[in-house]
Amino acid sequence: MRKKYLLVILHFFIGTVLLTAQGVPARRIDTTIKIGKAGYRLVCSNKNPEKNQVNITPVGFDKEVRDFGFEVKGRITKAEVDDINQDGFPDLVFYLYTNDSIPKGNVIGISSDKNESCSPIIFPDIYDDPKLRVGYKGKDEFFLMEGYLVRRFPVYNTDSTKTPATTGTLMRQVTYRVVPGDRGTSKFMAMKSYEFTKQ
Repeated sequence: MRKKYLLVILHFFIGTVLLTAQGVPARRIDTTIKIGKAGYRLVCSNKNPEKNQVNITPVGFDKEVRDFGFEVKGRITKAEVDDINQDGFPDLVFYLYTNDSIPKGNVIGISSDKNESCSPIIFPDIYDDPKLRVGYKGKDEFFLMEGYLVRRFPVYNTDSTKTPATTGTLMRQVTYRVVPGDRGTSKFMAMKSYEFTKQ
């Protein structure tokens, strides 16, 4: 049963997380991050912006939970572990960036089910949100804060393609939390957003 569930996760990522990377160093990632004794080992060569293999090994889980892997188009820049679904078990989040005309950031989340299995946390496409997508042209920053996922990006005039200046840039910050999704999965949902000027 667990093997079938991990195969579902694998097919989910192969089918939906097709990303590319721009301006991201081609640096191999091999990191183990934990909360207490449980967490994840994440390995990715990060060499090719068109195709990279990601391998994840649950650490401190039930002995029957095996490692799993999938391909992504894009490069990983950072990984974090936190209890983002607030069930008392560690969840993995890592960030990728695209090589498209708009260097879009994306998030892959893996949740622990009582350290007995893993399942995906689905991250929404910003273009599906009519409010958040206004002025969006990529260059995202992501980080976890107190159990929430935070996303920041510069806001462009809708008729401008110029990159905002480093200082005095209008930024939008979006806070996401994890909520139940379809068919036993979970997903990130935007809870609030606001704009500020970067000094």
